[in-house]
Amino acid sequence: MTSEQLEEYLESILDIEAKEGIAKTSAIAKCLKVTPASVTEALQVLSEKGFVNYEPYKGATLTDLGREMARKVKRRHRLLEVFLTDVLHINRENVHDEACKMEHTLSDETECALCKLLKAPARCPHGSLIEACNLQVESCSSCLAGKGSDSACSRDEHLIPVTSLVPGQKGTIAFIRGDNSVVQRLTDLGLTLRTEIRLIHKSPLLGPVEIGVRKTKLAIDHAIADHIFVTACTEKTG
Repeated sequence: MTSEQLEEYLESILDIEAKEGIAKTSAIAKCLKVTPASVTEALQVLSEKGFVNYEPYKGATLTDLGREMARKVKRRHRLLEVFLTDVLHINRENVHDEACKMEHTLSDETECALCKLLKAPARCPHGSLIEACNLQVESCSSCLAGKGSDSACSRDEHLIPVTSLVPGQKGTIAFIRGDNSVVQRLTDLGLTLRTEIRLIHKSPLLGPVEIGVRKTKLAIDHAIADHIFVTACTEKTG
């Protein structure tokens, strides 16, 4: 199995797992347009390499190692879609396939440069959220200023957008996407680094997000919430 094939499988499993909880052989085969027998063989290899937990006749789920790699490929894919759409003005109908071809050859250095060029976009042209990078930086403004942006220095924990918390779940702000103006806007709202917040309610269809901050409730636009990434607590409060 080539590295490109490995990444394609992990990316597909990530998508299917998010929707269905477990990636069945038939679903992966349909997604990648390959035979179920090919998928079974690939899952056995991925399991041996420690990227998936695979149970015959049931399906596969990603291990922490597999999920980390899949998220990295997915982030690169969505950044490339923004680049192809906004910079090269490629027809939006073609950007997905083009990004699929390019995502496997992108180095960490090029990914970082691309993100800076695009000014750290929050979503791809299709509306999907672009995850935070894994560099040990507190905000995009710090990265642009060259503070702690060494690609060899990565975070120990995975960050999630505040909108991925479930109602009642707490998180601590660890990263703010965007430039100084975004950081200042969130600071004015009391949403600063290392602040503990609690998700109270999130409206459907990218509606307002209500969070608890220092014993007060705050309703913010979904677009603003896209800029806030947290380390999540496993416990929920009422």
